[in-house]
Amino acid sequence: MDAIFLMNSLWVMLGAILVIFMLGGFIMLEAGSTRMKNAGHIAGKTIFTFGLSSLLFWAVGFGFIFGDNANIMVGLSNFFYSGAELEGMGLSSSVFFVFQLAFAGIAITIALGGFAERAKLSVYLIFTVLFSAIVYPVVAHWIWGGGWLAEHGKQDFAGSTVVHLTGAMAALAATILLKPRIGKFNKDGSANNIYGHNQVYTALGVLILWVGWFGFNAGSTLTVEDGFFGFVALNTNLAAGAGAVSALIISWVVMGKSDVPTMLNGALAGLVAITASCAFVDTWAAAVIGFVAGILVFYSVRFFEKRKIDDPIFALSVHGAAGVWGTLSTGFFATPELAAVGKPGLFYGGGFEQLGVQFMGVAVSGLYAFAASFIILAAAKKVLGGLRVTEEEEIMGLDLSEHGSYGYPEVFMADENKKLSS
Repeated sequence: MDAIFLMNSLWVMLGAILVIFMLGGFIMLEAGSTRMKNAGHIAGKTIFTFGLSSLLFWAVGFGFIFGDNANIMVGLSNFFYSGAELEGMGLSSSVFFVFQLAFAGIAITIALGGFAERAKLSVYLIFTVLFSAIVYPVVAHWIWGGGWLAEHGKQDFAGSTVVHLTGAMAALAATILLKPRIGKFNKDGSANNIYGHNQVYTALGVLILWVGWFGFNAGSTLTVEDGFFGFVALNTNLAAGAGAVSALIISWVVMGKSDVPTMLNGALAGLVAITASCAFVDTWAAAVIGFVAGILVFYSVRFFEKRKIDDPIFALSVHGAAGVWGTLSTGFFATPELAAVGKPGLFYGGGFEQLGVQFMGVAVSGLYAFAASFIILAAAKKVLGGLRVTEEEEIMGLDLSEHGSYGYPEVFMADENKKLSS
């Protein structure tokens, strides 16, 4: 066993740890962006669903993505993965498995953002099982497992489509079927702001995600041999910074105030957008991609709100709209020197061919993720007699109605004591 093999294994294991720690960022982001009465529920379901998705990935997900004897849809081996070494790997296969498991866990976490503050816990269970088994692995196989989109040269280095768009389209299906939260929209169609309870938590969540993204993108090089992971990390950071700056500027110009949640969403949008292209574009293009993503997320949030789609943590805009832009961006900016997959982009003499492949990948993958998720949730609605908690339970908060305890017991018990004493 040579030194490069061991170093690659250590590097990718570090990447896996960073990606799994991104779940901590999602807990802070989602809890801070929603109301106090649901904070414990949001934190708990994130841990529960990651555990469940890990088991599903071990049982079938990894085999469907990377298994041999593949057909046009999925792989057909390596189910209940034993830890055996696989051929052609420049690192430990077990480490590669854990790294890929982490990505699957992030995808389901993004998807479940569309359920926030109104879904039954049983819906999370059913959807996590089926999304982890038959939605995410199919798209991942098409692009990363040697499937038909890979054969067409689809460029998605670390998952703007595979992880982010897939999760966002599932979230869209959930928001449509669950319908808006109580009090979100008025009878005339105008929207009310339902503010998150802790902006500091949200900002800390974004910072944790930003750091974790170096595992996401730079870790996807799968090797330390040529030091290329440093270039990928550089592009990742430039895009995040540009997204934060452009989102803050556009909110300042349009709203007259520099909106903090918009700025935070801009940073995340930049990270999502560069995820597909971080290994294929020059540094100046990374900054442009992030800058455009920050502006895009600002207008995307308003687009969905005008259509009465209630997206509590902005998954559709941050992961969906930015995921689409990031995937398409390689069709413009991929350079001949860096395009190890597919062909150069339009601005580098490649014509429209790669852009067409990217568009096809976005359209087919997004449509599949949405349709499959919609069918799963529609069936669950029939089986469970509904996807949503009762009106009384929603007003009470999911901490108490679903778990029997408060995420902030001292605050709520103080309120109860005041009511009793008055």
